[in-house]
Amino acid sequence: MKIVIKVIEIKGFCPVYKKGDKIVFDEGYKLNLEETDAVCIHSLASIFPYYNAIYRGISPEDMGLGEGYVQCLDPMKYTKGGTVIFKIEVE
Repeated sequence: MKIVIKVIEIKGFCPVYKKGDKIVFDEGYKLNLEETDAVCIHSLASIFPYYNAIYRGISPEDMGLGEGYVQCLDPMKYTKGGTVIFKIEVE
């Protein structure tokens, strides 16, 4: 099984991701460099608390994530950067 984290939306400007990019983890913890489009270390801070729980069968809804949505930590209003919305899925 794989964890696939897809870029769903970008608000503002992100220098790393574009809509449709994905981060792929094999077996829940091995970063798949061949299938991963880009990785920003700041976005991983938002993803890490949830991706392994979802991989292990805990429902995103039970964690308050809807269907698996998280966003990066960039407070774009103050940094002139962008906030990226991700969806975490198991494939």
